[in-house]
Amino acid sequence: MACFLIIQTAFIGDVILCTPVISELKRLYPDAKIDVVLRKGNESLLAHHPDLNEIFVWNKTNGKYKSLRKIIRDVRKNTYDEVINLQRFHSAGLICMFSRAKKKIGFTSNKFPFVYSKRVKHNIGDGTHEVERNLRTIQHHEGARALVRPSLYPSEQDIAIASEVKINEEEYICMAPASVWETKKLPTEKWIELAGRKSVEHIIYLIGGPQDFDLCEKIRKASNPKKVVNTCGKLSLLQSAALMKEATMNYVNDSGPMHLASAVNANTTAFFCSTVPRFGFGPLSDNHKIVETQEKLDCRPCGLHGYKKCPEGHYKCGQEISVDL
Repeated sequence: MACFLIIQTAFIGDVILCTPVISELKRLYPDAKIDVVLRKGNESLLAHHPDLNEIFVWNKTNGKYKSLRKIIRDVRKNTYDEVINLQRFHSAGLICMFSRAKKKIGFTSNKFPFVYSKRVKHNIGDGTHEVERNLRTIQHHEGARALVRPSLYPSEQDIAIASEVKINEEEYICMAPASVWETKKLPTEKWIELAGRKSVEHIIYLIGGPQDFDLCEKIRKASNPKKVVNTCGKLSLLQSAALMKEATMNYVNDSGPMHLASAVNANTTAFFCSTVPRFGFGPLSDNHKIVETQEKLDCRPCGLHGYKKCPEGHYKCGQEISVDL
């Protein structure tokens, strides 16, 4: 029986975009044991994944190095045929280094490159999707596919809880207005305009975490309070994915909810402000659309991840986007 360990200790979107590696390995080796290492807080995403054996959780905020040592001890108890490190920073490199795996695979940009028996290029900006970059780490396995859509598995309970936030059985739209990075967010007034337009014919559910409640409440009150529902803080990530799956359309930024939509193949319209699709993090749903400014801006893109505020002070990449959709 083949045994694999996948390391991805970055953020929500990164975890979702690593799931094709899991599903492809399981397709190629149906009897394989596949484990993953995730940062604490992301383990719920893969809680019901049918192809996983075990999830190791690294607590990066409380006892970071003590937790890392425990992860390494636990990993060393297993005899892995391959450890696939999709994270490019020191700690993930240490887990890989001390894993005792027969083969260690990582990107050329990973820390401790001498550790890896196979190194794979990770180039951002040429239009290659991050899923394709991740899947290159297993292309030495005969029959491995180059592009596979991410996958998440909301439970029956997740689906039931998602249904409880609905105010009726009408067709609906989901909107996810928030982002960690301000320059990745469609401006609030644009979301208000879009919600006002779409609520004429649809119920709208605003989704996000507890920290996004105030933003979504502002949008709800300024658009159409009777037909716009603020669900922020009421749903887990998988419950939000379950709600998005059945939506007529999901409007999202270049952020985590976009990847949630891809992972349940939900209809998606994604707004790209300071970032650009050629970075390789765009939507992968069968029915998706990317909306961005048509103005040629010398300052765009201004960075891979975005900023807390526009470096130029005008935020034209967001302000120039039309929501007449």
